[in-house]
Order: sequence, then structure tokens, then C-alpha cells
Amino acid sequence: MKLDHSFAEELTALASEVKPIKLLNSHLVAFNHELANELGLPAQWQEETHLFNALYSQDGALNQRSVAQKYGGHQFGHWNPELGDGRGLLLAETCDQHNNHWDLHLKGAGPTPYSRFADGRAVLRSTIREYLASEALHYLGIPTSRALCLITSDEPVYREKQERAAKMIRVCQSHLRFGHFEYFYHSKQPQKLQNLFNYCFKYHFAECSQSDYPYLAMFEKIVQDTAKLIAKWQAFGFNHGVMNTDNMSIHGITFDYGPYAFLDDFEPTFICNHSDPQGRYSFDSQPGIGLWNLNALAQSFTPYLEIEQIKQVLNSYEETLFKEYSTLMHCKLGLVVSTENSETNAKLINTWLEMLAVEKKDYSVAFRQLCEFDILGENQKLREQFINRERFDDWAKQYTFALKNQGTIQIQRQTQMCRYNPHVVLRNYLAQQVIDQAEEGNFEMFHQFIAALKKPYQEIKEYQKFSAPPPNWGKQLEISCSS
Repeated sequence: MKLDHSFAEELTALASEVKPIKLLNSHLVAFNHELANELGLPAQWQEETHLFNALYSQDGALNQRSVAQKYGGHQFGHWNPELGDGRGLLLAETCDQHNNHWDLHLKGAGPTPYSRFADGRAVLRSTIREYLASEALHYLGIPTSRALCLITSDEPVYREKQERAAKMIRVCQSHLRFGHFEYFYHSKQPQKLQNLFNYCFKYHFAECSQSDYPYLAMFEKIVQDTAKLIAKWQAFGFNHGVMNTDNMSIHGITFDYGPYAFLDDFEPTFICNHSDPQGRYSFDSQPGIGLWNLNALAQSFTPYLEIEQIKQVLNSYEETLFKEYSTLMHCKLGLVVSTENSETNAKLINTWLEMLAVEKKDYSVAFRQLCEFDILGENQKLREQFINRERFDDWAKQYTFALKNQGTIQIQRQTQMCRYNPHVVLRNYLAQQVIDQAEEGNFEMFHQFIAALKKPYQEIKEYQKFSAPPPNWGKQLEISCSS
């Protein structure tokens, strides 16, 4: 196959050539065959010997132009120009059969010029969490980077405690972040910023480059894609945890997974990152932070766009996010979007969410149970889940009226709702059980969980253990940025 190195060759100011360093006694423990086939990757890479040769041998296909990327970013609201790939390497780029561009990126590759005295390694814990999350979001229909493979080892690394080192190859359209643009803008390097834009138009925003106003079209697309992504996070109860601008993709995908969490009990102010005591990146703050980050990125467009143009595009963010979120929530409740019922439906959705929040109901379980709602009134099982039965009865009466009024056939509505309300979600307590077993060398639960996450909307008997809500000890597990 043909591998390209356009980033390394055309954006030399953002690329430092580094060779990946092999881990001690390393083994390939997982390979994403479906993804490899979609990308048309060599079949032999699915075998450990061939993959390791491609990564580490002198003439290895994956290390000829491997580079660490340089960028900056706003971290918890503060500008930091001293960022970059401290443990990751862009190995190469490829195109699939549809001529779509894909990066192959190695996480945990070893020290780089941007490691800032760190070891350049990733730990098994965080690598497993990213693999699980990227597959979980992908099969839920949320844009994300993907995991191609997982490599484990016996090499010790030290974080809060001694852990095992691991690696993974990550795949996405590109690893270009808001922080790449910010870096050149804030360091006052206009020609290099121009080169970055030219690169993006050439490889990633070709349609925008054909517009009469290419920079405006590019900014509009980034804003729209980011708004739609965060709307999906909110609808499915996903908390990213570290929405720094260096973790924001220009492609509107989820990547750079850290202390993420899917909601257990519905708490809108939930904070999944214990390194974020002020809650800057809490669940309900994500839409606002998305706009804050886009405002930070917008500064990089000021040499090319009028301020009023930028404001107009940014003003479209909220409308796009709300429209996407509203559409998803209508689907999750089996409601039909219509102008004449918009206020009634919005009230039904908001009241349902308020009921879940007040009584701290499990977000995913409650929505899945709602799929069984019967307009004939046989809803005792769902009713018993609520303490305030009077409020539930009042809401159920209005909900029933709305469902009858829209005229949908009940079995069709219930089936549709099951396509938007997953039976299986990635619970942190289950991820921790996978990690605990993997650290002992047992990856059986890891592979089982991956298989379950690939079919999140189906109720499959052998995967029932992955659909259970967490026990009390499994709720709100503390997750840090350390990886």
C-alpha cells in the first residue's frame, strides 16, 4: 500500500522527526480488523511480527518519516505555547478506497522534543480506556478517532503509582487541532499560519477551497461540525472532561480521551475529571466551552475574515447545536419534530430531564426503559422508578396525549426509540474491571466488552452484564488526566 507523509513534508515547522522506541517484552493483544479492512491496510499488519517490523525495523514502513507535532493550546482557559506530542508520533497517512485521508498515529511511542522531561510513554490503563471509548462512541454514531490496535508490555512506568506501559495506534482524518492554528497566530508567524491554511485546503477542506470565500467556508464548517459533535455528547450523556483547545479537532470529532465518563445518575453539573475542581469542563458546561474554544480559534482567522463575518459564524453555533440536540432528543423520546408541537415537545423533553435530575435516575437506563412506554397506560414498571409518582403521572398524561396526537404506530415508535437509546454504554466501573484484569494479563473481558460496545442498541443475552447500572461503589469513580 502507499503511505504518505504530507504533514512531515509540507508542515516542517510543526514536525520533529522521531523514531518510535519498542517496549520491553511487548505483545499485540488487540487488533481492529474491521477498521483495518475499511482502510485497506496490509493484512499482514494484523500479525504481531509484521506489525512490529513495520514499526521498529530499520526499513519499517511506519517509521520512515514518523514525526511529533508541535502546537499550543488554551489549557483550563490559560494560553500555553509549550505544547506538542509528548508521547505520540504521526507515523504516516493513507487514503481509503473512497479517497478519504487518514492519519496513523502511535500513542506511547517514547520521548519527543515536547515531552517536557516526561517519559513519553502511555500506561495500559489509559490506553485501554481510549480504545474502549473510541469504539463505544463510534458505534453510538458519535464522531471520534478510532483505535487500530493495542500493544502491551512488561515495562514499568510511574504515574501516581507504578503501572505497565502500553501503546496504541490511533486513526482519524488528521490530528490537526485548534492549538496548531493558535500557535502560529499567537507566536506572530503569519507565513507559517498561511502555510497551515494552504495545507488544510489542499488535504482536508478541498470543497471550501472552491468557495468564493474559502476561509469563511472553512470556519463555518469547523463551527458547524463542533456544534453537532457536542450536541451528540449532551444527548448521549458523554462528558469529555478536558476540553482544552489542544484537544479540539478541526474535524469535529472526539479525540484525546482522558478522564471521560458517560453519565450514571443524571447530574447536569457532573464533573468527571478530579483535576477540575471548579467544574470548567463539567457535563452541562460543554456547550459553552465549545463556543469559548471556537472563539479562541477564531483569532487565527482574523487575518482573513472581517470581525463581523466571524461574529456571524460564531452566532450560528448555538442554533446548530440546539437544532441537532433537539432532533436527537425528539428521537430518544419518540416524538415527531413539528412546528406546531415544538413548544409542547420541548416542555415534555425538559420536564423528563428535570425528573431524572431531581431523583438522580440513571440516564441511560431511564431512557431505555422509556422505550417501552405504552400509550394505553400500562407503565407501572416505569412509574415505580420514581419517588414523586404524582409528577410522573402528570408528565405521563401529557406525554401520552402528545404520542397519540402525532399518530405514530406504537411498535414503530418503540423500535425507533431503541435505535437512539443504547442498552449498553461504556460505564467507568466496567472499564475499571477490564483494566484490573488486563493488568494481570487477562484480556478476555476487554474483548467481550468491545464486542458488546459494537452493538449498543441490541439486547444480547451474553452481553447482559455490560448493560447493568453501576453499584454504589462504581458511581463517580475518580479519573485523572494522568496517563
